[in-house]
Amino acid sequence: MEPSHMLDAVVIGGGSAGLATAYWLQRRGLSFTVLEAGRSPEGSWPAYYSSLTLFTPARHSALPGLPYPGDPDHYPPRDEMAAYLRAYAAHFHLPVQTGTQVIRVTADQGRLTVVARDGRRWSARSVVAASGTFGQPHCPRLPGEEHFGGTRLHSSAYRHPEPFAGQRVVVVGAGNSAAQIAAELGLRAGERTQVTLAVRRPPRLVPQRPLGHDLTGWLAWSGVERLPLGVFGRVPDAQPVIAVPGLRAALRGGNPDMRPMFTAFTPEGVRWADGQEEAVETVIFATGYGWNGGFLPRAALDERGEPRQHLGASTTVAGLYFVGLPGQRTIASGTVRAAGPDARAVAEQLDRYLARPPEE
Repeated sequence: MEPSHMLDAVVIGGGSAGLATAYWLQRRGLSFTVLEAGRSPEGSWPAYYSSLTLFTPARHSALPGLPYPGDPDHYPPRDEMAAYLRAYAAHFHLPVQTGTQVIRVTADQGRLTVVARDGRRWSARSVVAASGTFGQPHCPRLPGEEHFGGTRLHSSAYRHPEPFAGQRVVVVGAGNSAAQIAAELGLRAGERTQVTLAVRRPPRLVPQRPLGHDLTGWLAWSGVERLPLGVFGRVPDAQPVIAVPGLRAALRGGNPDMRPMFTAFTPEGVRWADGQEEAVETVIFATGYGWNGGFLPRAALDERGEPRQHLGASTTVAGLYFVGLPGQRTIASGTVRAAGPDARAVAEQLDRYLARPPEE
């Protein structure tokens, strides 16, 4: 099925990054469409665990042009954020095509062709990859895992604590998701549930509201979050973990406890760093995600599969852009609060590119 006409742009992904990009493209009067693999324009939010709440208050969680409803100081929960994204797309009548999974993008003489799994094609002078960084769960390979008789899953498959009631559970990871899932299991899965947070380096807990004011507000007020990532030099080994309400108390209470990462699986459980073996029923890996850009031209990615880009523009494929990458422009890039500014900067670059004469 050949595309009927050439668009100015195709945006891949209908989450916060894709919708913010669509807003700025619409404001510039460009012809475009947004392709979203899910059933509605809400990004990855429905796939997260049910208790997930943004670290950023509502006043800093809105996309451009539409204030976030309700108390500006409340922290939006998962389902509320998903509903806001759906309302955002409807409010601006953004041309989102849902149920459209992109499998391939090709580039040929100034023309980019986007192909969906069902065979549909779109032709455009530019493409914005805004599909997020949560499409490819990462689980480290460990000795003995093929013989482990328990349940091994990634945090992307975790929804509620109740199914793990009475179990011995190990949560792997030192980030926000790992700490929050481990604390939730320890607090809500029942007294007989024993939980350990297994880490390579202890997390650095930072207060969510230092001196009574939200951390995001301090970062915005000071201008720190608008600084380029390179200003801060080497990224620290231990990533900061926002101490949301109840997290410190759960860790102090010993369920979860915290231990150095285990060295191997055994048929019944795990072998800890001191050589002790322990029976474990479930291991949950909250070990992040790999960027899922396998649908892009190979030249667009480096040897690790990461985008070759500068400030959101591909350095190897003309007309290809990115929105929503961590560290793309500032330390806030990749978060909801940075979606609008990063999308605007990319839309400006894209518009200048479209102003050039097409390649013959």
